[in-house]
Amino acid sequence: MTAQSDIAAGYATDGAAVELGAVLVGGVVEPTARVRLPLATLNRHGLVAGATGTGKTKTLQLIAEQLSAAGVPVVMADVKGDLSGLSRPGEGGERVTARAAETGDDWRPQACPVQFLSLGTGGAAVPVRATVTSFGPILLSKVLGLNDTQESTLGLIFHWADTRGLPLLDVKDLRSVIGHLTSDEGKADLKGLGGVSPATAGVILRSLVNLEAQGGDTFFGEPELDPRDLMRVVDGRGVVSLLEPAELQARPALFSTFLMWLLAELFEVLPEEGDLDQPKLVFFFDEAHLLFADASKAFLERITQTVKLIRSKGVGVFFCTQLPTDVPNAVLSQLGARVQHALRAFTPEDQAALAKTVRTYPTTPHYELDEALRSLGIGEAVVTVLSEKGAPTPVAWTRLRAPRSLMDTIGSDAIGQAAEASELHGKYAGTVDRESAYEKLAAKVAPPPETPPPPPEDRVEPEDRAEPGRRAEREEPGVVAQVLGNSAVKSFFRSAASALGREITRGLFGTSRKRR
Repeated sequence: MTAQSDIAAGYATDGAAVELGAVLVGGVVEPTARVRLPLATLNRHGLVAGATGTGKTKTLQLIAEQLSAAGVPVVMADVKGDLSGLSRPGEGGERVTARAAETGDDWRPQACPVQFLSLGTGGAAVPVRATVTSFGPILLSKVLGLNDTQESTLGLIFHWADTRGLPLLDVKDLRSVIGHLTSDEGKADLKGLGGVSPATAGVILRSLVNLEAQGGDTFFGEPELDPRDLMRVVDGRGVVSLLEPAELQARPALFSTFLMWLLAELFEVLPEEGDLDQPKLVFFFDEAHLLFADASKAFLERITQTVKLIRSKGVGVFFCTQLPTDVPNAVLSQLGARVQHALRAFTPEDQAALAKTVRTYPTTPHYELDEALRSLGIGEAVVTVLSEKGAPTPVAWTRLRAPRSLMDTIGSDAIGQAAEASELHGKYAGTVDRESAYEKLAAKVAPPPETPPPPPEDRVEPEDRAEPGRRAEREEPGVVAQVLGNSAVKSFFRSAASALGREITRGLFGTSRKRR
């Protein structure tokens, strides 16, 4: 048995699998020695890493199109716009034919059902939004770049709005709440929160203004995206949802954090599934370092907890980044599949990252991993995944297959046309601005309406023209009216009514959950 066949034996599967490529040892590729990723283990998550230009995006495309063909919906962050070709059949050529022969692939062009989504209303695709209250204070703090103290303060502000029945739907709602709390009228409310300084509230307010200036106000609002719309299957093929940042390129943290919000929403709405033959949905976090950079301790803890728990809902998560060290150890330890493209070691920091990466792989007699990771060609990767039995597979230097969809972009005009034809366009294209905290606080400080004049004398009914004594008798309030007019009773009903509107609980990330 050759070394290639020995490695490939560890990737044999009984069930369906994603075909990654063929094993390469000593510069020789064996087309029959296949490297496969079992669908049954995809809810154990994974990592696709490598330096710029080594083929990470095409690996994501390769995996996504096979998941779609197997009936698994996919959500992908298309940060650079390189994945729109998934919606078109690929184009053959000498390089594609040669790669197919090397990897034992019966390549043929094939497109995927794709729905194009934009973060906010500034893009060509279907706009997607989330409400501020649903996003929650922890995720919003990450977007605003707040420190731990400011994050805690924002949590108290959310709590105050929740208990007052003030819906925070868009940025102006939260801005108006903070403006009220820092005003002379709201000083008592601010003091009652405890531990909230006007200076800290002012910092948060300025961060919100900056977010608005960079287009964030087009993202927060309604209609809010229903995450179940990302789990569509058309003619037996999973729909690939491509999410672009649109005009929010200056806020990359909002893009990655929105994906985390989606994952938290799915965790809340999906039932427990246990072990499945294939996942119900797979998430790809491209540019994952943006998610973890400068993250608070609370944020990292909740990411780890979500990644641990979401697998039981049948959802798989793949992080894509340049260095494995971009992902915290607590999260990295939860990732069962590793597809590592070439690493560069130009600096001492790069060399340290390379050494750490080598130590995370199983030992192998076939490769010197530190040398292999620096020698990988474009479209090659060092792979290890979980077998169907849950054990790590042998390390395999893999020549990856070519995607069957178009390895190019399709242009914004084509994306716009596809978006308008989407079933989601009518549901999410228009903006809704219903009454919320901004309007309620504005009405509170507005002058009371003028009392309307009494009706003319000639319009008074005859029975109302009674003598003064009789009128006084008729206008005497009854027992029920006296009780309802009591100030204590009025206070009770106001409290009860407020309680009905404040039944907001918060999930793992502080995202809103209304009790049913």
